[in-house]
Amino acid sequence: MNKSPDILHKHMIVRTEILKPITNVEEVNKWLTDLVEKLNMKILLGPYSVYCDKEGNRGITGFVIIETSHLVIHIWDELCLPVAQLDVYTCGDLEEQVVFDHINYLKPKKIEWKYLDRIKDLKVVSKGLIEY
Repeated sequence: MNKSPDILHKHMIVRTEILKPITNVEEVNKWLTDLVEKLNMKILLGPYSVYCDKEGNRGITGFVIIETSHLVIHIWDELCLPVAQLDVYTCGDLEEQVVFDHINYLKPKKIEWKYLDRIKDLKVVSKGLIEY
């Protein structure tokens, strides 16, 4: 009987206050595609994005399904200091610094994150705050 490869369950949750919110669907799709490539992941579906113009929830949401799970971003652009929330879940390896470097495109003022290992429970691998 063949032993199946070890599957990881890495989950990075990021909240960042930004100066350069993306409001264009094509630009968010490119941003997601570039992040997937930088993380050495493979796209299975997408990316897809949509802009919501409902007052109080104005902004863009984009997602991409990867071979090992998904990436999702929500950007609220109508706030005085726009906010982006990023969710990266993978059953493979995940390098935090690659994610932080990619977020720099959005000109962050503050990045907060939790990085979880979800193999058996919700073990916090790291968490933190970066202020610029």
